[in-house]
Amino acid sequence: MKVLVIGGGGREHALVWKLAQSPKVSHVYCAPGNSGIAQMAECVPLDVNDFAALAEFAKREHIGLTVVGPEDPLLNGIVDFFEEQGLAIFGPKKEAALLEGSKAFAKDIMEKYHIPTGAYRSFTEYDEALAYVREQGAPIVIKADGLAAGKGVTVAFTMEEAEEALRSMMVDDVFSGAGSRVVIEEYLVGEEMTLLSFVDGETVIPMVPSQDHKPVFNDDKGPNTGGMGTYSPVPHMDDSVVQQAIDTIVLPTARAMVAEGRPFRGILYTGLMITEKGPKVIEYNARFGDPETQVVLPRLASDLADIFLAAVEGRLSECQVEWKDGAAVCVVMSSEGYPGSYPKGREIAGLPANTDDVVVFHAGTAEQDGHIVTNGGRVLGVTAMGYDLYEAQRRAYETVRHISFEGAHYRTDIGAKALRKAEHNKR
Repeated sequence: MKVLVIGGGGREHALVWKLAQSPKVSHVYCAPGNSGIAQMAECVPLDVNDFAALAEFAKREHIGLTVVGPEDPLLNGIVDFFEEQGLAIFGPKKEAALLEGSKAFAKDIMEKYHIPTGAYRSFTEYDEALAYVREQGAPIVIKADGLAAGKGVTVAFTMEEAEEALRSMMVDDVFSGAGSRVVIEEYLVGEEMTLLSFVDGETVIPMVPSQDHKPVFNDDKGPNTGGMGTYSPVPHMDDSVVQQAIDTIVLPTARAMVAEGRPFRGILYTGLMITEKGPKVIEYNARFGDPETQVVLPRLASDLADIFLAAVEGRLSECQVEWKDGAAVCVVMSSEGYPGSYPKGREIAGLPANTDDVVVFHAGTAEQDGHIVTNGGRVLGVTAMGYDLYEAQRRAYETVRHISFEGAHYRTDIGAKALRKAEHNKR
């Protein structure tokens, strides 16, 4: 079977890497891909939102399965378009992907179906939003309603930060329309955790949990990014907490979407805050997370192509999904200036060959005059596996230290807090 992966970042590199391991997959294409993906798949220079060209390519090459990586084409209806053409594609339809496309819609679903989340209000008028923020006080969370490339959330610890976030979203329009509506939420206290799930209507198969690091600097300082690193498992999080999240959040969300006439088929990303009162939803995404994918898929023992096909064909309930023991850590190397403006075209040195224990997933790279150069904010996701979190972390940072490009930045504490907590829990 030929497979087409749509996208060109680190998440898509991980998907290509895992799908290529399937004995059922004869050839992997990626549109548009990147220089790292090109080492293990055939890259096709097609835009992720050019549905007609992508569908025509799928027909011409007899693609047996298309897998959508990024959120934009999902929200723009690529699954609807492909299915109308009789093409097999994995991902939620446009009306179901709205769980990610509109934070106000997602919060309304949670409220209607009693899914645990923080208290909130949504606004389209700046003056009303400002008055509400001043009434509530800080800390408080301000979110752009629409897609903002993982940067549309401000956790404001002062009123100055809150007012600046509101002004930038609603007045200055820094997110090109995504902040014309904002969702203002209570600040939840606790520990974050990500739970990805394969979903087919009311059938839910959760993956192993992971924990992302959003702020750009060590100790969770600085502005939020798309993610500076992640690890799996989350050893200090009890299995009962994960099961509680599945029972009170993930399953009810899938059932709610069916009840709403918007059945969800694809990857449901549930961003959670584990509070004193149990797990609560921070956000939903309608696709694999980045960089969570880079640590979750290396731990998958089952055939990913089999799972995707089962979901597309409405028989996910027949799947038995197995996971590997051990741990995985991903450290993101980013460009100077990210998540703000950043340079491109800086040569990358020291890239190692992939091994069974270490894989370097390319997120923002390109080839220039025979050299691999930077071509994005997040450039590389260095993922290492180990029998435990200590070993995986050690291997990841050993590899990172051998890779270099001008202005390279990475956090040096990915997984450190988890290791401290796990050690404390042993005492």
